[in-house]
Amino acid sequence: MNRDLASDRGGLRVVVDLGGTWVRVTTAGRRRRTFRGKTPGPGGLPALLDRLWRRWRLSRRDVSALGVASRGIWTTAERRAFARRLRRFAARVVVISDVEGAYLAALGDRAGVLLLAGTGSIALARDQRGRFIRAGGLGPLLGDDGSAFALGRAWLRGGAVTPARARRIAIGPDAVARIAALAPSILRRARVGQPDARRVVREAQGALADLVERAARPMGRRRPLAVSWAGGLLAAPRFRAGVWRALRRRGVRVVPTPPAAAIASPAAWRSLL
Repeated sequence: MNRDLASDRGGLRVVVDLGGTWVRVTTAGRRRRTFRGKTPGPGGLPALLDRLWRRWRLSRRDVSALGVASRGIWTTAERRAFARRLRRFAARVVVISDVEGAYLAALGDRAGVLLLAGTGSIALARDQRGRFIRAGGLGPLLGDDGSAFALGRAWLRGGAVTPARARRIAIGPDAVARIAALAPSILRRARVGQPDARRVVREAQGALADLVERAARPMGRRRPLAVSWAGGLLAAPRFRAGVWRALRRRGVRVVPTPPAAAIASPAAWRSLL
């Protein structure tokens, strides 16, 4: 339903994309505002919203609904607990995982696979009956294969910098984010033919193809698979094309499908708010 996200009483609807590196807050309705900054994580979001509500001169009465798509939130219990912590900001609070928010933004209600690769990585498939199947998304210790973090880690492990510098990065604050931030420079090196960079990029593309294949396996291979994407790493067209090639080499027929909306766009939340 293509309706405006302002409520009948004029209340604002606010959506939050809380990722591993960045947070984006967007309002819809009569007062349109946006914020983008370094992520505070789920634990720091209430304090951030406190500051934004003061800056934007909002109160709970002004906000009819708040939607939060968050990294690190998946189970029903986690969603409910997080929503309770945010009740003071809106009359109604809806919490989903960041990858579910990305899926809704990219593919809406249709069946397919959403591949998310930014600081972390995960693939989320939705079958014809509306059931979700996930692969990956276990964080930097147990997962995030093919992510910007995995790309940066492989680059550092390959001796791209001195051991002293690698150690400073590894033990410094925000080590995961700092390692993930190496990804753009690695992609640039790969584009000009640097062998080590090309190797780690191919490995990352193969790892992301594996996530898509695992998530889509229960759906079978009888028909072409709509695959959309989200996350900073997959914003690079040449890198993304390498993932599709890796899937096709495995016999997976993919139909790359550009995202219909941004995850932080209120339009992506029409079916929930």
